[in-house]
Amino acid sequence: MTERAFEEYHLYTLERPTSVLDREIKQVEFLRASNVPAERIYVYDGFKVDPRYRGWDYYNIRNQPEYGTLSNPKVWVMLEFKNSKKSHLGMPLPKGKVKVYRRDVDARNEFIGEDQIDHTPEDETVRLYTGNAFDLVGERRQTNFKLDTNARMADESFEIKVRNHKKERVKVRVVEHMYRWVQWAITDTSMDHTKTDARTIEFRPVIEAGGQAMITYTVHYTW
Repeated sequence: MTERAFEEYHLYTLERPTSVLDREIKQVEFLRASNVPAERIYVYDGFKVDPRYRGWDYYNIRNQPEYGTLSNPKVWVMLEFKNSKKSHLGMPLPKGKVKVYRRDVDARNEFIGEDQIDHTPEDETVRLYTGNAFDLVGERRQTNFKLDTNARMADESFEIKVRNHKKERVKVRVVEHMYRWVQWAITDTSMDHTKTDARTIEFRPVIEAGGQAMITYTVHYTW
C-alpha cells in the first residue's frame, strides 16, 4: 500500500487489485505492522451517570448531589504507541479499525483486541482500548457534597480505590472529571495529580501485587 498527499487529504493505493461483487461487502487489509513497540496502560475512569440524569444541563447537574456518583468498576487496558518509522509505521493513518495481536509463549499470535482510531498524522501518538483488566477492580464513591446557591458555590469530595489482584505491581492512571461547572479548584487531595485538560485531572498510583491504592480529593466549584 502506498500513500501520497493531495491538497489537505491523503490518497492510498492498495498494492493488489480487489473486486467487489454486486451487493457484496468486503473487508480489505489496509496495513500490517509487526514488532510495534507499545506501552500497556491501565486506566480507571470511575465516573458513571445514572440514566435518569442523562441529557441534563449545567444548572441541574450542579444542583443534583447524586449526579455522576454511580461507580464504574472496570479498569481499561490501553496500548499506546507512536505512529513513527522507528515503530515500523510512520505514515498518516486514516480513520478505521485496528486489530491487535500479541505473540504468546508458544510463539503463536493471539488476538487481544481491536479499536477504532481517528485520522492520525505521522509521529503522533495512538492509544487503543483493547478490553478490561480481569485482575484490577476500581471503586469510586462520593463522601461529601455541599451546595450553597446563594454563595454560588459547591464543594464535593470523592474516595477512589483501585485493587490489584495481579502478581506484580502496576501503575494505574486514575482519571477524574470536574463535570459540575467550568470554574473549579482542587482544595484537598491525598495524592499529587496533573491537569490533563480544562476539566480533567489524573492521578498515577503505583499499586503493589495484592495491594490497593486509595485516593481522596475535594473540588470547589464557583459560578
